[in-house]
Amino acid sequence: MQRIKCRERENWRSLADEYGFKFHTMYGEPYWCEDAYYQFTLRQIEDDIEDPSAELQQMCLAAVERVVNDEVLLSRFRIPEDYWDFVNDSWLRGDKSLYSRFDLAYTGKGPAKLLENNADTPTSLYETGFWQWLWLEDKINANQWNENVDQFNLLQEKLIDQFRDMRKFQEDIVLHFSCCKDTEEDRGTVQYLEDCASEAGIKTKFVYIEDIGLGEGGFFTDLDDEVIEWAFKLYPWEFMLREEFSLFLEEADVNWIEPAWKSILSNKALLPLLWEMFPGHKNLLPAYFDDDERVNSLEHYVKKPIFAREGANVSIVQNGQVIHHSEGPYGEEGFIVQAYSPLAIFDGDKHALIGSWIVDDEPAGISVREDSNLITQDLSRYLPHIILG
Repeated sequence: MQRIKCRERENWRSLADEYGFKFHTMYGEPYWCEDAYYQFTLRQIEDDIEDPSAELQQMCLAAVERVVNDEVLLSRFRIPEDYWDFVNDSWLRGDKSLYSRFDLAYTGKGPAKLLENNADTPTSLYETGFWQWLWLEDKINANQWNENVDQFNLLQEKLIDQFRDMRKFQEDIVLHFSCCKDTEEDRGTVQYLEDCASEAGIKTKFVYIEDIGLGEGGFFTDLDDEVIEWAFKLYPWEFMLREEFSLFLEEADVNWIEPAWKSILSNKALLPLLWEMFPGHKNLLPAYFDDDERVNSLEHYVKKPIFAREGANVSIVQNGQVIHHSEGPYGEEGFIVQAYSPLAIFDGDKHALIGSWIVDDEPAGISVREDSNLITQDLSRYLPHIILG
C-alpha cells in the first residue's frame, strides 16, 4: 500500500461540472483530490480486504439474527420498544438490502481491522462507483498507464444488478428516492442511485424527506399525492424511529431501502456484540459497552456514541488521557469503547481510512479517505486508488 503523487487531469473540474459532481469542493476546501492516489497489490486487495469483508458481512448478519430475538440486546441497541416487532418482521420477511460500507484500519501489512459498519446511509458512493473509475479510464486513455493497471471497483455494476433483482419483487411500482433538503452531497448520492435504478429498468421519482406527507388511510405520499409504496431513504433509522410520523410506519406498509433490520447493523452497539460472538477474530478489535468493567483492560481506546455519523463525538484515549476529541450532537444514547487501531499514515500527517463496500452481501470495491487529523470526518479528502502488482 503506497501513496503516490501524480499530476491532476487538467480538465477535471469542468468535467465534474459536466457530470454533475457538485460537491468535489465543500466549504472552500477540496473534497475530491487527484494530486495523489493510493496503490495496492492484488494480494492486498483480495487477501486483506475483499475476503475478510465477505466474512465480516456474514458475521454481521449472524449478529442481526441474535439481536432481533433478544429483548435485552434490542434495548442495548437503543431500538425503541414500540418498534421491536417492526424491525423483527423486516428481518423475518427477508427485506432486501442494497448496500453497506465497512470502515477498515489497514496499513498494507497484517489483517484489516473493522472500525464500524456504515450499513444504513453510507455516502461517498458516486465518487467510488463512478468518478474514481472515470479518473482511471482517463489516465489509461492518456497513456499514463497501461491496461494492466486496475481498480477494485465493481460497485456500479453490482448496484444495478441488485436493483434488477429487487425489481422482480416490485412489478411496476415506482421507487421513490429521498434525502433531506440543503445537503448537496446527499442529493448527489441519491441522484446517482436513482440513475442506477433507472438503468435497471425501475421507474423512479424523487421527493425530499421534508415533503413526504400523510394521506388518507395512513399512507405516505409525495407532493403529487402519489402513494409511496417503495422508497430509498438517505435518512437514518435512528431518526425515523423517533419522528412523529414513525407512528404510521407499519400502517403505511412501505418497502424501505434500507430495510428496518439495518438499524441494527448501522449501530455502534454492533461492535461489542461482534467481539462477544467472535472473540479474538483477526479482523475485529476488542470492544465493550462503556459500562463494562473490561474497558479498564484497554490502555489505548476509542470512545464512540452508539449513534453517530461522520466521526462526531468520538474521543481517542491513551493511558487515561484524551488525546483527540471531535465535537457533535450525539451521545445521549450512550457509548461503546473499542481498542484503538491506528490508520496508515503517509507523508507524516495523512491518515488513510479504507472503505470496503458491500452489495448483495458481497464485496464490491473500496474507497480511500484521508485526513490530517486522527478521526475521519465528513470533509476528509477522497483519493482514488489503483491495483498494480
